[in-house]
Amino acid sequence: MTTRGKNTFYIHTFGCQMNQADSAIITALLQQAGYTLAESEESAGIILLNTCAVRENAVDRIEHYLQRIQGMKKRDKTLTIGLAGCIPQFQREETLTLSPAIDFLAGPDTYRTLPALIEQVRTGGNIASLEFNSAETYEGVDPVRQGVISALVPVMRGCNNMCAYCVVPFTRGRERSQPFSAVMGEVKQLVASGYREITLIGQNVNSYHDPEQGTHFAALLDAVSREAPEARIRFTTSHPKDISESLLRTIADRPNICHHIHLPVQSGSTNMLGRMNRGHTIEEYREKIAMIRSIIPGVALSTDIIAGFCGEQEEDHQASLKLLSEVRFDLAYMFFYSTRPGTLAARTLVDDVPETVKKRRLQEIIDLQNSISAELYQDAIGSVVEVLAETESKRSAGQLMGRTASNRAVVFDREGYQPGDLVRVLITAATSATLTGQPE
Repeated sequence: MTTRGKNTFYIHTFGCQMNQADSAIITALLQQAGYTLAESEESAGIILLNTCAVRENAVDRIEHYLQRIQGMKKRDKTLTIGLAGCIPQFQREETLTLSPAIDFLAGPDTYRTLPALIEQVRTGGNIASLEFNSAETYEGVDPVRQGVISALVPVMRGCNNMCAYCVVPFTRGRERSQPFSAVMGEVKQLVASGYREITLIGQNVNSYHDPEQGTHFAALLDAVSREAPEARIRFTTSHPKDISESLLRTIADRPNICHHIHLPVQSGSTNMLGRMNRGHTIEEYREKIAMIRSIIPGVALSTDIIAGFCGEQEEDHQASLKLLSEVRFDLAYMFFYSTRPGTLAARTLVDDVPETVKKRRLQEIIDLQNSISAELYQDAIGSVVEVLAETESKRSAGQLMGRTASNRAVVFDREGYQPGDLVRVLITAATSATLTGQPE
């Protein structure tokens, strides 16, 4: 039986890239307070679940995970369990009743209080720290990242858009941006540490607005690309309303900014976009796509699609299929709608599309997008692409997996290369999600 160290911790991260970045911040804050990162949850005295509340199935995953670790806590009463992130912030009253194993809760703005929370829990009682802090950007915290190839850099937190289906404004609060100087300082450290890829992230990353000088995202992206000329530069996630010509020209002009844009649309129907409170029509979205492709020829595009939102009619669904057919995204993240309590939709709209219809529409979207992705990937056979090797392939230590600048996954024969290497790969085969090839 593994002995648990009282002041050792293990973080299990669920959900988005922002949660991954937050886990790196939490690790730094706990280590500064004298805690040690454990190699596994079995050897940790503290297990922290950094949670996501965006979709219903994300909450279900947390509940299933808690059922498992509840048994661990029964066997070892000294084990301390905490829930951090969006679920406790979103479901304050309900969260402590999810499982008797939970000892404390911490929201996205209160990670600096975690050392104190842990000590308070150990003196008795359940503790929650769930205050919003509109000034908190974790400036000055040096995140503890895993690996030295790819780094996530949060440049803004929160969201002001209030899309009807979305909990983010209620879990992460209003938008606030990191100072330009703080972002550039972090990028300089990453360059000095040898990182090969830097991704600027935020709920709406291109809404960035420097609180000190008023710098907008295009200028920040340009400055980052110049500070890290040997690294690939990416960003996610963008909102259509903030895609500007100046941002696109920056991407086109700077050779190390990847030609891939993730631009969620959610529906191909203007009627549904209005009900979703997206702030744009489908015609305006198409105009943005046309501008992107005119300025950045060959750009790879990805998106998000929701099937079966409140009031969706068959013609709305067909409009989504039409959009997918015409734009031909490389990739789409596709879901059917589930009500999130507290959102605008939950308060003002009726979830009136039967689940069987939602699932049927989602499957049609998935089938269409998979066929489009397969065609696009098949077209890549015979081409040579530059791949940043990231990890060993899951199937074989004799192969590596990496990504192209357009964010396509590529598996290729290792032939002496290591993670972190840039490799020119001849593509020899493709599925709808992965390219396969051999180093040139």
